[in-house]
Amino acid sequence: MSQLLHIDSSILGGNSVSRQLTAQIVASWRAAHPATQVSYLDLAVDTPSHLSTESLGFRLPAGAADLSAMQQRENAISETLVAQFLASYVLVIGAPLYNFAIPTQLKAWIDRVAQAGRTFTYTDKGPVGLAGGKTVIIASARGGVYSTSDAGNAMEHQESYLKTVFGFFGVTDVRFVRAEGLAMGEAAKTAALAAAALDISAQTQIAANQPQATLAA
Repeated sequence: MSQLLHIDSSILGGNSVSRQLTAQIVASWRAAHPATQVSYLDLAVDTPSHLSTESLGFRLPAGAADLSAMQQRENAISETLVAQFLASYVLVIGAPLYNFAIPTQLKAWIDRVAQAGRTFTYTDKGPVGLAGGKTVIIASARGGVYSTSDAGNAMEHQESYLKTVFGFFGVTDVRFVRAEGLAMGEAAKTAALAAAALDISAQTQIAANQPQATLAA
């Protein structure tokens, strides 16, 4: 049985398109891969605090004598999140575009799982990811259209950032289900959601942990 971690980060609740897409992705994945066990994390509800001197306690040994009570509590949060990430074979992540980047709630989660010696390490040849063998499917929701022009690609730091950071962790199978132009009228929104639905069906039929050449074929 494989473990799937379903993460939402939108602050819009029932009005969120990314939440709608992640729910569809998870349902479609489970239909295609029935042995999947799902756990859920709502970062808009259970948001880890942003990095501070206290929340950086995970850089020190868990039993270090000089850890304060707050550092120990923050350490426990970081350990729970990184252990959950490492135990997951598939991740479905809702990532709306907020001001050209990802929600700060999602960034706070990434900062907690980005741990040297757990998800990456530095060597004499440069950084090496330690969390390979996973599939990450990103539900990308955008009010405007950014994927069809060089100017749009230069403005977005959402999909590009997520592909970079998960690649840094060693994940080579990062897939995107995109719905963009959502704020450009009902016709554009309807078309975007229809295209995303077709993409979900195609993306979830592909087995996990596939090289990018296979996904592009």
